[in-house]
Amino acid sequence: MQSYITEVKESSLLYGNTHVLWIDNPTEIPMIPGQFLMVYIGDSHTQLLGRPLSIHRLRDNGQECALLFEVIGQGTHWLSQRNTGEKVRFVGPLGNGYKIEPNTQRALLVGGGIGCAPLIWLADNLSAQEKDVTLLLGARTKNQIFPPALVPPNVEIVATTEDGSFGQKGLITEPFKDLLSWSDQVFSCGPRPMFEALYGLLLETGSSKSMQILMEEHMACGFGICYSCAVFPRKGGVKLICNDGPMFDIREIYA
Repeated sequence: MQSYITEVKESSLLYGNTHVLWIDNPTEIPMIPGQFLMVYIGDSHTQLLGRPLSIHRLRDNGQECALLFEVIGQGTHWLSQRNTGEKVRFVGPLGNGYKIEPNTQRALLVGGGIGCAPLIWLADNLSAQEKDVTLLLGARTKNQIFPPALVPPNVEIVATTEDGSFGQKGLITEPFKDLLSWSDQVFSCGPRPMFEALYGLLLETGSSKSMQILMEEHMACGFGICYSCAVFPRKGGVKLICNDGPMFDIREIYA
């Protein structure tokens, strides 16, 4: 996989502690919602391991792509400090993205916390195809919710916060259960406890609908060498998020 050195086009704190970084897209490989980039952190004095970051959005006919990330450590802090015109190195696009079934008309998107990052691009694509899209956004508090004004206007948004500071008070599983029967296909990204809860609701309702999840994990390489992103399905075996995913059918992992 080729490494690219690209230029920062725009950088800003978008909401709460969440940053958006727009960079040139020099790749000739089509990008798919759900894929990620390994973004390398550091300069000539400090070299840190890469960070796997979901591709958040495209613009200018795919000539620029965005990365959405929480600033939580040394690496993401360094990345958030890049200014327009500075250089960033990445490898990608990597992994398997979401797959939209031909007969899907009503799509339910479920994002927990920063898991909203790849779902916004998916919502852009589905909206452009004139699909009916409902986006569930769940977080602990208001400043962790992606700004609804930045979502396509024909996408219905349902937000939940655990402290009740924005949208419905409670967990994202509550509106998910109500909307599951409405949807043709479900797409999700977020923390593992959320996936476990969503799978429990699939069992409870007896639903056989397709539900694709985008799994998050720390990675050292992104190429299947280090095995730091291994997950272990309940039926046995091992899957690597970087190579086998990051998109899986939820039943592949939790059934």
